[in-house]
Amino acid sequence: MALGVSYNGQPYQGWQSQLSGQTVQDKLELALGKFTTQKISTLCAGRTDTGVHGLMQVVHFDTALRRSASSWVRGTNAFLPDTIAVEWAQAVPGDFHCRASALSRRYTYVLLESAVRPSIAAGRIGWAFRPLDQSAMQSAAASLLGQHDFSSFRAAACQALSPVKHLHRLDISRRGHCWRFDFEANAFLHHMIRNIMGCLVAVGQHKQEPAWVAELLKARNRRTAAPTFPPDGLYFVGPRYAEHWGLPDRTPAFDMLP
Repeated sequence: MALGVSYNGQPYQGWQSQLSGQTVQDKLELALGKFTTQKISTLCAGRTDTGVHGLMQVVHFDTALRRSASSWVRGTNAFLPDTIAVEWAQAVPGDFHCRASALSRRYTYVLLESAVRPSIAAGRIGWAFRPLDQSAMQSAAASLLGQHDFSSFRAAACQALSPVKHLHRLDISRRGHCWRFDFEANAFLHHMIRNIMGCLVAVGQHKQEPAWVAELLKARNRRTAAPTFPPDGLYFVGPRYAEHWGLPDRTPAFDMLP
């Protein structure tokens, strides 16, 4: 069985289960256990850190239970906190794997450009208090597209076997005072997006030239890049799968982004 899950990451210590029980995975598995009266262990398409949100995390698990899709959604949601919701449920073949079957993964970072910090959207949007230059950031972003060694944007605690990833898309758009950065890659390193965001904002504020980002790639040294940007505005938008799996590509939660 596969589920699409959305969540506000503010109250949780990331996705992956911990002894504290205060993670999204812990809350989901607890709810599934109450709904099914069985122990359910889940796997996810992409782990998220503390404070990072999910618009369509995809999980799968094995079960012999036969329930309708709507029953899985309503039944599980009845036991979840308000900040987590199952968006859809679908039976999948035994050879489906939410992580291994994903063709790519998508993230969006939402950023407020304002002299005043966010209030109503605190924790759900990033913040830059100096004006940003879109042209400069787009020029810097272009050098990141394609397959590269992203060691300069990799957290020290990253457990990925290889720092080489293929960044398919990095789109930068603006609506009013809100900026949106859309990332898509075959996979991401730990803190890779937040480290890239720190560098793009430095370029956008004219603290660095756009060519600096290309130099960072060549350096393959995390110490040469900007500090890690806060998690507040980062959303795991979800994985992409081949059409033959028949899984949703988006959920109504997508419409909350600017």
